[in-house]
Amino acid sequence: MPTTSSESAKLHLRSDVTVDLVRSSAHDSDVLWAARVSTAGEQSLEELTKDPERSKGLINYLMRDRHGSPFEHNSMTFFISAPIFVFREFMRHRVGWSYNEESGRYRELQPVFYVPDTSRKLVQQGRPGKYVFVEGTEDQHELVAGTMEESYLQAYEAYQKMLAEGVAREVARAVLPVGLYSSMYATCNARSLMHFLGLRTQHELAKVPSFPQREIEMVGEKMEAEWAKLMPLTYAAFNSNGRIAP
Repeated sequence: MPTTSSESAKLHLRSDVTVDLVRSSAHDSDVLWAARVSTAGEQSLEELTKDPERSKGLINYLMRDRHGSPFEHNSMTFFISAPIFVFREFMRHRVGWSYNEESGRYRELQPVFYVPDTSRKLVQQGRPGKYVFVEGTEDQHELVAGTMEESYLQAYEAYQKMLAEGVAREVARAVLPVGLYSSMYATCNARSLMHFLGLRTQHELAKVPSFPQREIEMVGEKMEAEWAKLMPLTYAAFNSNGRIAP
């Protein structure tokens, strides 16, 4: 859903996420180089890639038998804009990840907030561990959108009031909800990204089922699309081996 504005509050309401690959050093040849040094010593890129089928087979072998360290010798940095509650889930991923998030101490936070669009399933059915989400009704979607906007408006006006009275940004921000958008740089390698995708996306090829919250899955899907273009052999091996990180 494109960004919209509430005229009375000047809130910006979004239902999407932003994921931009801003820097990368990630190639299938990085995996080959790291794996073959143990048996063949240092080799040139030409030597590493002269036999495409052998390269494909080696990467698949490493993935299948879970020799994971060769998949760490690469780097991808993403710029991500998403609701704060998405970032709180991100921070559970610590091994192989680095984060720098925008600061509410040093800059005034902008009134950009999350409201799910009608494609977002709203109703949870079943007990923990065996629940599913189903479509919400039109009335439920209207209730969610209206209630969220009203709450955001009240919270942001309180934030602005405190700032106007000279209260420090780091104190005033306490009234803002987790539906506020933040932004960060997130840097990872292919192995850490595969662990992330195994938990934070649903996929028909996954041997181990996962039940991610939809909003972080949206981020994961966009990161996956960028990674697939950078390391197609590694990506194919990940999928063909059940999307289980090595």
